[in-house]
Amino acid sequence: MEPTFSPPLHMQRHQFVIDFVKRNKTQKVVDLGCSECSLLKKLKFHREIELLVGVDINGAKVKRKMHGLAPISSYYLQPTYDQLRIELYQGSVTQKDVRLRGFDLATCIELIEHLTLADVERFSEVVFGYMTPVAVIVSTPNSEFNPLFPGLTGFRHSDHKFEWTRAEFKSWALKVCLEYGYEVDFTGVGQAPPGQQERVGFCSQIGVFHRLGGRDSCNMLYGDDAEDMFSYTLLYSINYPSLRDQNILRRVLVSEVLYWAEKLKGRWLEQKRDYSFTLCQTEGGVSERRMEMENKQTAYATEACGAEMCGRGVAEDTERKDEELSWTNVQGQQELHRFVSVPLAVLWYRCPKVSALSGNLTNLKHILMEAPEVKLSQDGSAVLVQDQGFEEKGDCNDLEDSGYAEASQYSHSDEQEQAWDANV
Repeated sequence: MEPTFSPPLHMQRHQFVIDFVKRNKTQKVVDLGCSECSLLKKLKFHREIELLVGVDINGAKVKRKMHGLAPISSYYLQPTYDQLRIELYQGSVTQKDVRLRGFDLATCIELIEHLTLADVERFSEVVFGYMTPVAVIVSTPNSEFNPLFPGLTGFRHSDHKFEWTRAEFKSWALKVCLEYGYEVDFTGVGQAPPGQQERVGFCSQIGVFHRLGGRDSCNMLYGDDAEDMFSYTLLYSINYPSLRDQNILRRVLVSEVLYWAEKLKGRWLEQKRDYSFTLCQTEGGVSERRMEMENKQTAYATEACGAEMCGRGVAEDTERKDEELSWTNVQGQQELHRFVSVPLAVLWYRCPKVSALSGNLTNLKHILMEAPEVKLSQDGSAVLVQDQGFEEKGDCNDLEDSGYAEASQYSHSDEQEQAWDANV
C-alpha cells in the first residue's frame, strides 16, 4: 500500500509531527506506541526538544532499536548549550505513570486502532485526563479510503481491532474534548487520487488536540493519585552532552585555551626568530632594524589571533597593549626550560569562544586553576606554553626571559596537538 504514496505514508505522518514541533517550539515530547523508535530518531535532531520519551508495550521491539538514539560523535566534539534527555519505557497506554505528566506534546501515530474499544476509553482517560499534555496528535486509518487499495479485504493490518470512518473518528474526538477540556482540528496525510479527495478524505486521518488554556491551564482530574503511579519499566535513558554540564563546559574551555595558546605561541615565536636571525646576520643598521622589529612585536598582540578569532574593537586593543606574550625560564631538576607566557587577558579578549565559554576573566582564571592540563604562571595571570625548540637555538643572546616566577615543566604531546586541531 505504501508505495502508492510519495513520500511513503509513514514518512508523511512523521513529517507532520516534525513540522508541528518546529512550528510550536515544543520542548517535551512523548511518543505513545513508539515501536522501533523511528519517529524518535528523527525528532532527536530537533534541538527545540529537551525531553524525548518513547513508550511501547513491546519492550523487545524497543530494545532492538533503542541504541540508535545515542548521541553521534559530533555532539561530543562540538557540544552546544542545548539540552536533550531521552527515555524509553515499556508499558501500556491504558496505564497511568506519573513520569508522563506535564508534556508539551503526546503523539499517538497509528496506535488506537490496535486497542479494543474498551481500551480506547481507558486510553482517553489516561492521555487526556491524567497525562494532560498541552497538545496531542492522533493519527488512525480512514476506512473510507480502503476501497482505493486494490485487493484489500478487511482491515489494513491483521492486528487492527477497528478502522474508523471520518464521522466515527470525529465523534470520538469531540467526546474527548468535551470530557477533558480540549479542542481539536481535523486533517490528515495521504491524498486521494484527483477528484476523489472530498469523497474519501485522507488515507490517514489526524486529529490535533489542544488543551483549553494551553500551558497555563492544568486539568487536576486524577491529580490526587499522581504521585503513586509508576507503572512503566525504564528500558533506556541518556543525557546528550551539553555545555550546561559544568564538566563538559570545563573540558571544552580547556581545549580551546590550550589550542589558542599554542597557536599564539607559534606565531609569536616565528616573529621573534625572524627578528633574532636578522640581528645575527646583519652587521650594519642594527638599531634601525631592531626598532622596526620591535614595532612589529608591539603590534603582534593585536594581529596574532587574526580575523578568524578576534573581532574586537580598536579601543580594546589599545587597552590591552601592555598585555603581550613574553618568555619565562623555568629551572627543572637537570636543565633549564623556556616557556612562552600567554596572558589570560589576551586569550579572553582575542578569542571569542574562550570569552563566551568563560563569561569573564575571573571565571576563566578559576576554571584553569583547577585544570591540571593547563600550566599557569605563579600569579595565575597567564598560560605557560613550553618552547620545545629552546635547547636548539643558536648563539644569539636576544631571546632573554621576561623575569616571570619559576613554574614546573609543561609540554604538549603530538596527541594533544591533534586534539586541538580537531576542535578548530
